[in-house]
Amino acid sequence: MKALVNGRMLLAEGWRDDACVVIESERIAAILPEPPAGAEQVDLAGHTLIPGFIDTQVNGGGGRLFNDDPSVETLRIIAGTHRRYGTTGLLPTLISDDLSVIEAAIQAVDAAIEAGVPGILGIHIEGPFLNPVRRGIHSESKIQPLQDGFLALLESARHGRTLVTLAPEAATPDQVARLVAAGVIVSAGHSDAPYETVRAALDNGATGFTHIFNAMSPLTSRAPGMVGAALEAPDAYAGIIADGHHLHPATLRVALRAKGPDHLMLVTDAMPSVGSDEDHFLIHGREIHRDGDRLVGADGTLAGSTLTMAGAVKGMMEQGRVPLEVASRMASATPAAFLGLAGQLGHIAPGYRADLVLLDDTLDVQRSWISGLSS
Repeated sequence: MKALVNGRMLLAEGWRDDACVVIESERIAAILPEPPAGAEQVDLAGHTLIPGFIDTQVNGGGGRLFNDDPSVETLRIIAGTHRRYGTTGLLPTLISDDLSVIEAAIQAVDAAIEAGVPGILGIHIEGPFLNPVRRGIHSESKIQPLQDGFLALLESARHGRTLVTLAPEAATPDQVARLVAAGVIVSAGHSDAPYETVRAALDNGATGFTHIFNAMSPLTSRAPGMVGAALEAPDAYAGIIADGHHLHPATLRVALRAKGPDHLMLVTDAMPSVGSDEDHFLIHGREIHRDGDRLVGADGTLAGSTLTMAGAVKGMMEQGRVPLEVASRMASATPAAFLGLAGQLGHIAPGYRADLVLLDDTLDVQRSWISGLSS
């Protein structure tokens, strides 16, 4: 039994500086005014303890791209890299690729979860069922419509959560419904669909939007597009990249005003450069280079980000003009709810898994816990 003491803690009911968090095994056992007799006391030195970050869109880190080597070792490196920046749960994300690579990625995630690799919550399959007009950095040669014969593959993971990003015009409403019925979380993205097509996907069980505003049909006066559908849908979740490059701060604030912090979640869309000194890498033979803290292809197309979740929280606070407790919710409780893990992750409260992050006065990560084990 451990008792985390002497910290400013963001508990489910709000901030406390007069409590201790008691951890037994993988879970939070209690929140008490004093540590229990016999508990190992962990001094937080007055720092800030908040729920661990959950990132539903992580392409790579530590010099590794998931597409290049979908293996347990790659997942271990990516998860370990992002843990240094407060991410205690993530979905390794596979961008558009061949079906054989998707199969290998699903098998790798299953094996990683079976092996107990810390932080792996499932898989995000982003494409190839997208609209080439809104492909972004995805390779056009990999993009194709969703066929019924592919559904079994997308439903095949044995462990964790499966999130699939697709363009609604590249799939049928019935296919969306079949995926959802099989337990797959469906998110709309990389799409040029009109509002009505997006609405049909939502009506058939889609619950998310991938990096809202980016790579999707815009909101205009008489054509609401995917952006309009996303902002209007009260129960749908949307990921947002608060790196200062993917969105103007005012656009970010519009999304927050429309969706609220309980349905707008921070994501990084992180690439191999996170936690690495490398200034360039390849995606399907296409060179991506680092320009300051931006990642771009030769034509200037944004290619994911160098963002960390700690950086996303800071970005949300600065650009979104929100306090830490709101940005923290968008990085923990909201993605947990999107993944169907509310009640297990995303709060510091009895019964929740002890996934925690400790921040100093500048909001830099000092330490993390996953399932009660400290980094």
